[in-house]
Amino acid sequence: MSTSGPLRIGTGAGFADDRIEPAAALAEAGAVDVLVFECLAERTVAREALARRDDPEAGFNPYLRARMEAVLPAACRNGIRIVSNMGAANPAGGARATVDVARGLGLGGVSCAAVTGDDVTDLVRARPDLALEESGAPVEEVLPRMVAANAYLGADAVRLGLETGAQVVLTGRVADPSLFLAPAMHRFGWRPDDRARVAQGTAMGHLLECGAQLTGGCFADPTRPEKHVPGLADPGMPVAEIDAAGVLTLTKLPGSGGRIDRRTCTEQLLYEVHDPARYPTPDCTLDMTAIELTEVGESRVRVTGARAAPAPDTLKVLVACEDGFIGEGQVGFAGPGAVERARLAGEVVVERLRRRGLPFDDMRVDLIGLTSLHGDAAPSARGAGPYEVRLRVAARSPLRTAAAAVAYEVRAMHVNGPAGAGGGMAFPVREVLAIQSVHLPRALVCPSVELFGSTP
Repeated sequence: MSTSGPLRIGTGAGFADDRIEPAAALAEAGAVDVLVFECLAERTVAREALARRDDPEAGFNPYLRARMEAVLPAACRNGIRIVSNMGAANPAGGARATVDVARGLGLGGVSCAAVTGDDVTDLVRARPDLALEESGAPVEEVLPRMVAANAYLGADAVRLGLETGAQVVLTGRVADPSLFLAPAMHRFGWRPDDRARVAQGTAMGHLLECGAQLTGGCFADPTRPEKHVPGLADPGMPVAEIDAAGVLTLTKLPGSGGRIDRRTCTEQLLYEVHDPARYPTPDCTLDMTAIELTEVGESRVRVTGARAAPAPDTLKVLVACEDGFIGEGQVGFAGPGAVERARLAGEVVVERLRRRGLPFDDMRVDLIGLTSLHGDAAPSARGAGPYEVRLRVAARSPLRTAAAAVAYEVRAMHVNGPAGAGGGMAFPVREVLAIQSVHLPRALVCPSVELFGSTP
């Protein structure tokens, strides 16, 4: 791959259920070289591991096919490579699905590299003495309930996929910034020990990883004039321009809604950061304290000053464990005395569950909503006090039957409780996945790549 000129990387998604249309717009008119879809949260891999347990062909992101259908035609036409962790618990299955979508669209020659090695479940089982980061207890305590253990791979693993020449690279659990750093390392031949450039690339990834959050999404607040965001119905996804020296500029698709400036970038830079001087990733320990954000044009922000210490000797591993079930029910009350009637209904539900002798680890009784039934015509909307409210009762139990009883008792308020109950909903019982973490020596984790589709 040529190293001349800057590399343009666009964000196609910032979380598992993100909107698809902005990614399609970037593929069509964003003039990007790489489109990165970041689609894994802490629980997402575990959720997909459960899906794969029930269906061996499942386990990748549920929106993978829809996203590929939306962006592959333009990506092929415009020479755009796609990088994503939508492979989740089944990168190979996701790769097969991607190739299948391409064939269905009549796109010949599309190949997909599946990067694996993040599933370290067997390694964790073989190391029962590993300490859980949250409690210090040995991981042995949760092994009987463990669903999956996935290590955060780094840019080196993604780079393996890019080196195959595949148009699409799908991974499982990879650190979010690493998905964006890897294309720059691949394009410019950066060494892993080139800390100045790796630091800039990691900062780039951290800023881009949440998608429209950088271009005004979570920034917007209509009560504060300085946080006004124009065109929020259609915020553009962010784009980074980075060159071989690590010079980095952030922008967005011209004509799209949202905003990208020093304020939005500052909020995203500090997002999910405990210590700005030591932000550990598999590629480096990023120091953000000297970063400067400079507006260099309309919707253009220059990022300088990222520094880095060496990467940790270990990789963080998320350990997902079965942790019981959640049952939930809701019912609404409206009119005079709505709050008092809803509160009484909650007390009745709790008492009925207590009498049944069911085991619960935790229970919540919430009164939510002021205008969900009557809109702006409700007296509460005019400051006259709550005129409508919704009762929500949710509880966690080790027994599925106990969790199911919660929704049953709330639904019964339609005719068994205070006057005026309506709109009852009994939510399906949800299996709870608890997430804890351990650290493994990185030498034990060995990424690998399998190529699907036509050979590039």
